[in-house]
Amino acid sequence: MNELALKYGCNPNQKIAKVYMKDGKDLPFKVLNGRPGYINLLDAFNSWQLVKELKEATGLPAAASFKHVSPAGAAVATELSDTLKKIYFVDDLELSPLASAYAAARGADRMSSYGDFAALSDVCDKETALLLKREVSDGVIAPGYTDEALAVLKSKRKGSYLVLRIDPDYVPEEQETKQVFGVLFEQTRNNAKITKDLLAERPTKNRELPDKAALDLIVALITLKYTQSNSVCYVKDGKTIGVGAGQQSRIHCTRLAGNKADIWWLRQHPKVMALPFRKDIRRPDRDNTIDVYISDDSDDVLADGTWEQFFTEKPAPLTRKEKKDWVAKLQNVALGSDAFFPFGDNIERARRSGVQYVAEAGGSIRDDNVIETADKYGMVIAFTHLREFHH
Repeated sequence: MNELALKYGCNPNQKIAKVYMKDGKDLPFKVLNGRPGYINLLDAFNSWQLVKELKEATGLPAAASFKHVSPAGAAVATELSDTLKKIYFVDDLELSPLASAYAAARGADRMSSYGDFAALSDVCDKETALLLKREVSDGVIAPGYTDEALAVLKSKRKGSYLVLRIDPDYVPEEQETKQVFGVLFEQTRNNAKITKDLLAERPTKNRELPDKAALDLIVALITLKYTQSNSVCYVKDGKTIGVGAGQQSRIHCTRLAGNKADIWWLRQHPKVMALPFRKDIRRPDRDNTIDVYISDDSDDVLADGTWEQFFTEKPAPLTRKEKKDWVAKLQNVALGSDAFFPFGDNIERARRSGVQYVAEAGGSIRDDNVIETADKYGMVIAFTHLREFHH
């Protein structure tokens, strides 16, 4: 099959929409369940490329959680601590490596991952399918599914959950085209390989880059390759913990992603872990309540009588000082940027969220200021000389 009709385009008023291949070639994917929309497939193809590259670069199973053509989170399979299992709401599940990767990808920003499109680098197993089934998700793409996994996924959303199988051997043409305002654009695909070699040039006084940090920087750079620009990505232990996408200013990317990293870390605060939620509170409502509880608007949740709809008893507030002291404990975070940092203010903000290792393109007329700022904190910067804009 070389053509597939879609539900509609980006919006319901764009009624006629389809995907197709030129020259009679078959589409590189099959719909195993559900009916895809235009944005579903944009998310699916971008997320699949991301997890495929992560697997190729690291040798580890990888997963991504996409929303509006950018990752809310991405991760390679690593052992999850009991704390992370609890904040990801998977402490009651048996987790395969692939399921752990998806739990971490979704856990980077659970609020943004609500209604996500999931991508898996490996054949979807039953454990990953069971995790997907109980989360609010629009669809999944993977190179295959076990019979048990497919049966689980086909039962989700009253049988309408979108399940796509991608041909893992499919290689697109070197030249890609798209049309905007009736004008055709053509360019060579971004085939740049993200490897450890990109991290060789380190202009900072501190040049020590442990293998673990190098892996995190690789995860960050591959994630950025499929994130709407401008973009910045914070990573820890093989897991994105904050992605800032589609901002017009680099510093706004750094702040946005840094704020998400802070929230990821604050969710592990003992007071948050001990919140006395009512048993009938759904996971999405818990996510939203936690985000408000750790924000500057926490008084709204703890207002007289309001807390009763969430908690069995009124919890103690998380003070501004407690939050500041806890965030200060976050360390050894890696940060990637899809282009150079123009000023040292990005480093200053990144440092506040525990960043120790940075990979960026370099080439700014203010590189000296960026390096000087990093040296002030003993941080490591790697100049990749690779820009990764994605539009």
